[in-house]
Amino acid sequence: MSQISVLTGDLVASSRLSSHALDGALDAVKQASADLSPAIGATRFARNRGDGWQIALGMPRFQARLPLMIRAHLRALGPQLSTRIAIAQGAGSLPAGDDLNAAHGPVFTASGQLLDTLEGPRIAYAGGGALGAALRLFDHISQGWTQAQARAMVPMLRLDPPTQTAAAAEIAITRQSLAQALQGAGYEAILEALQMIEERA
Repeated sequence: MSQISVLTGDLVASSRLSSHALDGALDAVKQASADLSPAIGATRFARNRGDGWQIALGMPRFQARLPLMIRAHLRALGPQLSTRIAIAQGAGSLPAGDDLNAAHGPVFTASGQLLDTLEGPRIAYAGGGALGAALRLFDHISQGWTQAQARAMVPMLRLDPPTQTAAAAEIAITRQSLAQALQGAGYEAILEALQMIEERA
């Protein structure tokens, strides 16, 4: 077994979503994982329990960035879309194929158990400590993102983000609008915090 990070989640109020909206939301979670994986190697994604999902991250140092990417992707689709995210780091074994549901190890159990008890905060870390505190603050800040702010954050949370001019063109807004949205979302402070976490992990 190797040290990995596992994120387990489920969509909030999924019974109110149409099957099309449900599929779109889970596709957004998967896309958030894909946005991170080119820079750090492959991530594994699995959908389960209808409205549930799980991601295995082979490089745990980026486990604070991924939940923010997931929230940005979901909120960009619509303000009513949200997911709980339970994060754990520890020993786990990944299958040779792409079927994450065949994975096993204590880290998968810890992540799933945390999700089962998660109330209040939508993002939580099983290990607590400084990372748990940072994720609690990230959760609080990102809960307030508007749809426009989330759309602006999507490209800028990548490990190799585009220039603001390129990001504005990607999401079809002006550079000024992008800058205003990033400021309102707390981008600079979030980015600095993520860099400190990832440098020391």
